[in-house]
Amino acid sequence: MSSPEFPCKWISPEPDVMALDGSEVRLLCELPRGAMAMFTLPPDAISKAVAHRTIEELWCVIRGRGRIWRKIGDREDVTDLVAGVSVAIPTGAHFQFRNDGSQPLDIIAATMPPWPGDGEAYLVDGKWEPTV
Repeated sequence: MSSPEFPCKWISPEPDVMALDGSEVRLLCELPRGAMAMFTLPPDAISKAVAHRTIEELWCVIRGRGRIWRKIGDREDVTDLVAGVSVAIPTGAHFQFRNDGSQPLDIIAATMPPWPGDGEAYLVDGKWEPTV
């Protein structure tokens, strides 16, 4: 059982919200300096490209396979996303991800600080044509 001092939360079978990038978001535990969520992108889907104004994120892929494109200034990179790999998304980085597999792409993310609300993410030009 969860208490305010020791939060505990199960992953919801249904999304809590849809992210601006088009992925499903299931909210997990939160503390004053960070929060966690699970992002899901359906098979063969490509997210919209976004950037964050104030937060940074750490991702760990737990199921599926795909790719993430990240860009800061004139430096960019495409990284394979497979179960067990983790990636960092610095504040202000442009990023977009895609599911290249036949099962959902599930990612657990830590957000620091916790998600501040609407307006944090904004759309940017991406590498691929979004499908969600």
